[in-house]
Amino acid sequence: MKLPRRQFLHLAAMAGALPALTRAAAALDYPTRPVRIIVGFAPGSTTDILARLIGQWLSMQLGQSFVIDNRPGAGGNVGTEAVVNAAADGYTLLMVAPANTINMSLYDKLNFNFMHDMAPVAGVVRVPNVLEVNPSLPVNTVPEFIAYAKSHPGTLSFASAGVGTTSHMAGELFDVMAGVDLVPVHYRGDGPAMIDLIGGQVQVGFATMVASIAYIRAGKLRPLAVTTTARSPILPDLPTVGDFVPGYEASSAFGIAAPRDTPAAIVAMLNKATNAGLADPTITARLADLGGMALTGSAADYGKFLADDVEKWRKVIRAANIKPE
Repeated sequence: MKLPRRQFLHLAAMAGALPALTRAAAALDYPTRPVRIIVGFAPGSTTDILARLIGQWLSMQLGQSFVIDNRPGAGGNVGTEAVVNAAADGYTLLMVAPANTINMSLYDKLNFNFMHDMAPVAGVVRVPNVLEVNPSLPVNTVPEFIAYAKSHPGTLSFASAGVGTTSHMAGELFDVMAGVDLVPVHYRGDGPAMIDLIGGQVQVGFATMVASIAYIRAGKLRPLAVTTTARSPILPDLPTVGDFVPGYEASSAFGIAAPRDTPAAIVAMLNKATNAGLADPTITARLADLGGMALTGSAADYGKFLADDVEKWRKVIRAANIKPE
């Protein structure tokens, strides 16, 4: 029997809407099983520590386990690609690290486009880096350091946790904006970089607060400034680099993203739960212990933050002609 055209179009529209209705219904029940948070770095890394902290909170809030799945490799790209290729159902998330916005410009060829293939969910924390020197270096302030570096061009080296890490990028940004010539020395992670900085094999560091604070408190490193626009509550007497180099800002920001096309209702639920955690005194105290400041806001706010970060690091990478190892 041939259907009238109006009835046929009505049925076709209903059929087309079924997948969206199914996704919406699934979102209302979310989560009904454990959720994976993929971390593109090894256990014990800053990204891993933060993922476990926020994952535990989400587990308590949403009544399902949020399991950390470490997929280290290629500067975080292995873990990111795994999430890009996962089902867009909210059960596979990415703990976003600074490498995700840096790698957009650092690598010429990736199997994914982070900003296109991922849906921003929520920011979690912004952690300052610290401009710090070995105590043997005869400087105590940022202006003294800049003057010393300009009078010794190409002879001061700074410890990098690896090409494209924030400790590397913060140093390169300082070079460009302060007009100095520091030589990066790349290590495989913060641990060995800090050992050589303390030992004097390199003179300068731009490591994260998480990696630095114990050595600063022990007097093994001399901090000169934090790299964020605001002072850190954990070292409130320390100025910012921007106080002396106007416009300078570098930090290690972390958050949560999901595969593109993850239902908006699930993104909104995760964003709300994450922001509730960032307002909880226990979580904020733990973030403060790590030297971090909560990165609150909507999913759209986080998306804009990521886009701005991509553009900032693109300029630095091009100016310094940085290539991956």
